Amino acid sequence: MLFCDLVDSTRLSSQLDPEEYRDVVRAYQWVCTDVVQRYDGHIAQYLGDGLLIYFGFPVAHEDDAQRAVRTGLGILAAMGDLNTRLKQAQGVQLTIRVGIHTGLVVVGEMGGEGRYESLALGEVPNVCSRIQGLAQPGTLLISADTYRLIQGYFECQDLGAQTLRGIAEPIHVYRVLQASGARGRLDVAVTRGLTPLVGRESEVTLLLERWEQVKAGHGQVVLLTGDAGIGKSRLVQMLKEHIAHEPHMRWECRSVPYYQNTALFPLTDLFQRLWQFHTEDTPNTKLEKLEQALSQYRLALEDTVPLFAPLLALPLPETRYPLLNLSPQRQRQKTLDTIVTILLEQAEQHPVLFIVEDLHWTDPTTLELLNLVIEQIPTTAILSVLTCRPHFQPAWHHRSYITERPNVQLFMS
Repeated sequence: MLFCDLVDSTRLSSQLDPEEYRDVVRAYQWVCTDVVQRYDGHIAQYLGDGLLIYFGFPVAHEDDAQRAVRTGLGILAAMGDLNTRLKQAQGVQLTIRVGIHTGLVVVGEMGGEGRYESLALGEVPNVCSRIQGLAQPGTLLISADTYRLIQGYFECQDLGAQTLRGIAEPIHVYRVLQASGARGRLDVAVTRGLTPLVGRESEVTLLLERWEQVKAGHGQVVLLTGDAGIGKSRLVQMLKEHIAHEPHMRWECRSVPYYQNTALFPLTDLFQRLWQFHTEDTPNTKLEKLEQALSQYRLALEDTVPLFAPLLALPLPETRYPLLNLSPQRQRQKTLDTIVTILLEQAEQHPVLFIVEDLHWTDPTTLELLNLVIEQIPTTAILSVLTCRPHFQPAWHHRSYITERPNVQLFMS
């Protein structure tokens, strides 16, 4: 459960006439709603200038605690853009506090006289509201119950046990600073130490055999299919460890459910990591990094920077990069072709391990890109390792250089 509230709203309402204040609150609510919908949360109530948001009801996900925290961070980030607009239009700035707590509730229809709401009842809403009230303006606090579910995925500051008004026992609280960069459960597990992998020698051997073929210039594709949590990523990790000391390039990306409608998200996330984009970088700094990276691939900047800047949400100075005179479809196709060109350029220098995990959450544009890559693979030094759950149906069956490994299972000692 997430509770978000405006700070010092009484003072703000006194600065504006009622209609202006209404418009400001609406703009704040729209920004919050947009982020909540991205992570499939449920806005249970608009409480004046506050929002009460559920994760796990009415629709449950395997990572609802993560979704809640990403929503909180997303709302805090979105407030920056909103404040820029509000400063210009009304001369005001908004600040919010966010609190998150996890626990058991009973959800039922509450109300009367034809007006009913599905509300969660129990101690959780009260604790969540108190944690939100404890947060400093512009920060996100979570309880220890939530922290246990998101540990490793986010960088947090331990604030210790806190006494909350109306709550009998002190509650341990953490401030969430930012995402840690972990892209899956295996990334988190690696930091704690992995147990030995046993019983999967044939799968590991197959991957290493395909890698040897790739080093000889015969590109390969391996598709690992299996249910959630049974070891697809662990096999990929074993391959990475076996070839870690060999000369090669690695492109590794993962699809996530809340970005499956964002075109090329796995690749844009990859490029931001490859080109070392940081949160504190200015747009100009990121643009310089983009230019430097594209120059290394022997690409004309005037043709390629305008293709990549929109993907990376970078504004372009029109004095340096005029707008491309291309239709949206043509620009999209040219972007895909350029990404394939970059990958092939890498493969000419060193063998490339190209990993895309969780294809079942991949957006259509990324799947189209994969089709283009797979068409080129037989004559390149590229091993593409793809993972997916059983319900995903790939469009590239029956090719001699594609190995499908269904029903992957993992045995741990």
